[in-house]
Amino acid sequence: MNTEQVLMEIREANLSYLMLAQSLIRADRDQALFRLGVSEDTADVIGTLSPAQMMKIASGNTLLCKMRVDDDLVWGLLTNHGKTAANDGVSRLHANILMAGRHQEAA
Repeated sequence: MNTEQVLMEIREANLSYLMLAQSLIRADRDQALFRLGVSEDTADVIGTLSPAQMMKIASGNTLLCKMRVDDDLVWGLLTNHGKTAANDGVSRLHANILMAGRHQEAA
């Protein structure tokens, strides 16, 4: 992948993220805040963006979204290699609880 292809992929990811975020915010604001991990103020801005504004913002060369899973414990719970299907559900639930707690701390 060359630099221009990477930039094109970033722009596409940004636009997809903004469209999804706006749709979630308009459909169920509280759930969107939790799922996206954004503040009330950020949700206000995203929720009111026009299509032209979204295109302009998305055209930058920096990803607008970031990985919310930033520690080994959560990655271990999500990947859970070699565990049974029953434990898989419990591990994912545990990972979601940890990430939800971090969202509350950030808010």
